[in-house]
Amino acid sequence: MNNRLRGSYLIIIKLEDNKKLKIGMLGKIDFKKGYYVYVGSAMNGLEKRIQRHLRKKKKIHWHIDYLLNHARIINIFFKLSNNKQECKIAKLIEEKLLAIKGVGCSDCKCISHLFYGSYEEVKNTISNLHMTEYLLNKIIV
Repeated sequence: MNNRLRGSYLIIIKLEDNKKLKIGMLGKIDFKKGYYVYVGSAMNGLEKRIQRHLRKKKKIHWHIDYLLNHARIINIFFKLSNNKQECKIAKLIEEKLLAIKGVGCSDCKCISHLFYGSYEEVKNTISNLHMTEYLLNKIIV
């Protein structure tokens, strides 16, 4: 993958314990232990954006950064596209998983870009989206 590629991505996250976390201007949110799916897009360097999410040390910039400080990325999927499909994908996921209201969608009208579900629900939802698995052996620490 090169840094000029554009598209959308999903980060599959596992939170080991229940947590109450402050998420930017949204304030404190209760997160149940379990599995989350975050939908994002990068229209100017998809791999660079994914690699940023994978880094442990980074400046807190997006809502998801707050959660990632307490959770573990277990997988990433992506879909190449020259137009932004993040909201379309989020709406499809919203039909199957629980939306964490307001997270990751401050620049659009979606309910959320972060969703919660069991491992099986997450796995089945993602398989229906026909996205490509990102190879996590490229992790930058």
